[in-house]
Amino acid sequence: MASRLGLKDLVPAYLGTDLTDDDLLTGVSFASAGTGYDPLTSTLVEELNMFAEYKEKLAGIVGDEAAAGIVAESLFLVCAGTDDIANNYYLAPVRPLQYDISAYVDFLVQQACDFMKQLYQQGARRIAILGLPPIGCVPSQRTLAGGLARDCDPARNRAARMFNSRLQAAVARLQRDLRCQRIGYVDIYDVLHDMIADPCKYGFDVSTRGCCGTGDLEVSLLCNQLTAATCPDDRKYVFWDSFHPTERAYDIIVDYLFPRYVEKLL
Repeated sequence: MASRLGLKDLVPAYLGTDLTDDDLLTGVSFASAGTGYDPLTSTLVEELNMFAEYKEKLAGIVGDEAAAGIVAESLFLVCAGTDDIANNYYLAPVRPLQYDISAYVDFLVQQACDFMKQLYQQGARRIAILGLPPIGCVPSQRTLAGGLARDCDPARNRAARMFNSRLQAAVARLQRDLRCQRIGYVDIYDVLHDMIADPCKYGFDVSTRGCCGTGDLEVSLLCNQLTAATCPDDRKYVFWDSFHPTERAYDIIVDYLFPRYVEKLL
């Protein structure tokens, strides 16, 4: 997305990198792997704390007034929730004892709205909150819940669609309550589902496995030279590992999202 906006090709992580003043002025990522809206998944409080610290550093570079202007004009991308449903609900034993899936989705949507309100209180005015992908068609979920044929799991996909529908309605209410039309819902379900269902349409060969290792379960750090081989050409794969799309798949997703959703928030 940053590349599409002409800012830079890579948004650096706020933690663990040597950031320059220009990095801070043009955008950083506060994202943390595995974070979700559910506090049992991983709290978003740290991201908010880092954002507050970032604003102080920004003010130290350009002054308080200019820093507030940069924050107000910046685009905030919020992407969470997949780990909540895939891991914290369907794999962990606690939440299913407390909620049925409909009630759990309501809980997640409320948590997402609370997070957006906190971002707004900290000065954010352009917020794009992404819906969930077709979780049941992600390679790892096929392996865990798709049977011997590794089919898409309909229960996880229904949960994702339910979350997306309720989140979209909640965002519309937030727009009215905060009087801010530049808080918007962004749907990623349909485009990714189409890429998975008809990979040849997009120039892919494989959509049911990741490029890394077996492609069935390896994720993140498990994809490395010591533990897993990789496919010869990741541009032929929709997924890099068993959970995350490849760079080329993300390029296609951004090209799809930009005119439909993002331009309206700028």
